[in-house]
Amino acid sequence: MSLRTRAAAFAGHPLFRNVILGVILFNAAILGLETSQRAMAAAGPLIVTLDRLCLAIFVAEISLKLFARGPGFFRSGWNVFDFVIVGIALVPAGHGLSVLRALRILRLLRVLSVTPSLRRVVEGLMSALPGMGSVFLLMGIIFYIGSVMATRLFGASFPEWFGTIGHSAYSLFQIMTLESWSMGIVRPVMETYAHAWAFFIPFILITTFAVVNLVVGLIVNSMQDAHHAEDAERTDSYRDDVLGRLARIEALLDDRSQR
Repeated sequence: MSLRTRAAAFAGHPLFRNVILGVILFNAAILGLETSQRAMAAAGPLIVTLDRLCLAIFVAEISLKLFARGPGFFRSGWNVFDFVIVGIALVPAGHGLSVLRALRILRLLRVLSVTPSLRRVVEGLMSALPGMGSVFLLMGIIFYIGSVMATRLFGASFPEWFGTIGHSAYSLFQIMTLESWSMGIVRPVMETYAHAWAFFIPFILITTFAVVNLVVGLIVNSMQDAHHAEDAERTDSYRDDVLGRLARIEALLDDRSQR
C-alpha cells in the first residue's frame, strides 16, 4: 500500500472526521470567547494560543487531504469551502484583510455534511430555489404595485412612511411581517384616510397569508422529495448488496457442484 493510499484511508476514517468535527466545534467556541472582553482579559493569551492550535490542525488536515487526493480534492464543494476559509484565516493581520479572518466561524457549517437530517434540509432548500425565484418575482411585482399605490394614496399626508416608493416598500414590508402594522401604521393612516383598510387588508391577505405560504410549501415539498430520494437510494443500495451476496452464494454453490 502506497503512502498516498494510506493517507487517503486515514483522512477518510470516521474517527478522523469526528476529531476534525470536534476541533471545528471547539474552535467555534474559542472564536466566540474572543469577542468577550472579560474572557480575553482573564485568559487572552491562552485563547489566542488555542485558536492558533486549531488553525494549525486545520492546515494539517487540508495538507493531508491535498496530498492524499491530489487534484481530486477540489472536486468536492466542501473541500473547496474549507480550503478558502483556511486560506483566509492565514492572511496576515497587517494586510488590511484581517476582518476576513472572522469568516473562520463559517467552518461550523461543515456539520451539515455529516448530519443527514441537516443535509436533507439543505438539499430541500437548494432544490426549492428555482420555484422560490418565481414566487419572489411575484412578490416583487406585488410590492411594486402596492408601493406605487401607497405613495399615491398616502404619501402626501405620511411622507415618512409613504413619501417615496422606497419608503412605501419598506413600510409595506413591515406590514407584511405583521410587526406593529395596525397600531403603528394602519390606524394612524386611517385617522386621515378612513377607508385605508380597503388597501391594507387585501395586501396582508395576499402577501402574508398567500405568497409567503407558497414559499413554505415549496420548501416542505422539496425536503420531502429529498427525503424520499435518500430513502430510495438507501433501498437500492440494500438491494444491490443483497443481490451481490446472492450471486456470490450461487457462485460458491456452482463451484462446489462442479467439484
